[in-house]
Amino acid sequence: MRTLDGQVIIVTGASRGIGLAAAQALVKQGARVIMTGRDKGVLQKAADEIGVAAEAHQCDMSDYAAFAALVEATRKKHGRLDALVNNAGILDPIVTIVDSDPVDWARNVQTNLIGAYNAIRAVLPGMIAAGGGSIVNLSSGAAIRPLEGWSAYCSAKAGLHMLTRAVALETAGKNIRIFGFQPGMTDTNMHVLVRASGINPLSKTPRENLYPTAHPALAIAYLLTPAADDLVGQEFSLRDEPFRQRLGLS
Repeated sequence: MRTLDGQVIIVTGASRGIGLAAAQALVKQGARVIMTGRDKGVLQKAADEIGVAAEAHQCDMSDYAAFAALVEATRKKHGRLDALVNNAGILDPIVTIVDSDPVDWARNVQTNLIGAYNAIRAVLPGMIAAGGGSIVNLSSGAAIRPLEGWSAYCSAKAGLHMLTRAVALETAGKNIRIFGFQPGMTDTNMHVLVRASGINPLSKTPRENLYPTAHPALAIAYLLTPAADDLVGQEFSLRDEPFRQRLGLS
């Protein structure tokens, strides 16, 4: 049985990595997926490979007006918007604070925190008016654990962790299903950068120890179903054994 039949879902940062795997998983469960990203060519190729249930829309998360226009166009075309997967993010700069460039540092926060806020701000009023909706914010263990060279990423993800809790608080009783999800060490291009940096212990993690992107994609799809209703407002890690048991990954 397909668990997301008829749903319309926006996935940000969907041209590669976890975002692409999530888009593939959601379509398999019956959803129509609106894939966003900054590289139109890569994004369109990814959507074409998934099939007619996937649409590619170039969009910069730092531009609130552009994302709000995409949300409005999606609702006008499809008559609904059921969920948002807030996946878009960057790791750079990987550098100690004393050697960091203020512009690069701010760009990380702009993408990972403010971009995620922009997406939530754009979808939330319509979800409330429609009687509900789901949001999955891609968090990180870095949100609660400082790592050398990752000050921008850790700070931005910590902010996103609190943003998830704030949305849960402010929308209590309005059927807004929001989750924070930490995918853990996953085999993506981001971890190519991690290994190349040689900074902090995570850079020493062998590639064979990383999760395949299909695992966090499975978790995201699960969180968008009623089976996860008891988890609303919380944050989970793919490393959590009880959560892995729910996903059949133990």
